Amino acid sequence: MTTPEPAPRVLIADDQSLVRTGFRMILTARGIEVAGEAADGAEAVTAARRLRPDVVLMDIRMPTMDGLQAAGHILREQPACRVIMLTTFDLDRYVYAALALGASGFLLKDVTAAHLAAAVRLVGTGDALLAPSITRRLVERFAADHRRAASGEPPAVHRDLASLTPRELEVLTLMGRGLSNAELARALTLTEATVKTHVARIFAKLALRDRAQAVVVAYETGLVVPGDRDE
Repeated sequence: MTTPEPAPRVLIADDQSLVRTGFRMILTARGIEVAGEAADGAEAVTAARRLRPDVVLMDIRMPTMDGLQAAGHILREQPACRVIMLTTFDLDRYVYAALALGASGFLLKDVTAAHLAAAVRLVGTGDALLAPSITRRLVERFAADHRRAASGEPPAVHRDLASLTPRELEVLTLMGRGLSNAELARALTLTEATVKTHVARIFAKLALRDRAQAVVVAYETGLVVPGDRDE
């Protein structure tokens, strides 16, 4: 019998007390430990330093220090920690920057209780939270804006892409289009185990934390362009 993954310890950072209380109740009721709370970014950095949580639920817009700054501090100090950004708007301009910084994904604050708990558990295992209906639109939008601002020149190829094999480039391209490991296996006629090996090698060669950063790299290097769709 497979041993279930232990539930991650969570830090909730939001300037609204009702949001923190609601999220705490939801997670606790589903067997997920809430290690602490923070009312602004500065408090979140201090609390994360003290509590060493596995996952931080981080509001983007907070006083004193915003969530983006706080996430940057936490991820530099604790690379193994996973940060999920919380936002009221599905195309918040700061979320793309957060993904590039190393955040593992984002959630809308009106997320359902079941989705919240599932997202925390997913990210706690080291995966990324990539909701295709939201994350893909966001990445496409800001990749397009970035290109328009860059005088029409194609993006420079990430220097480490030269280290990838043709198959790894193919896998990275499909990850950028939002395919899961199972979908990658079907598209490339490979086993999921082989796909996981390719993904792990891509992460190692490009020094990526997770799939969220892989998506960002795929767009920024031009492997995937806004408007691309899966075949």
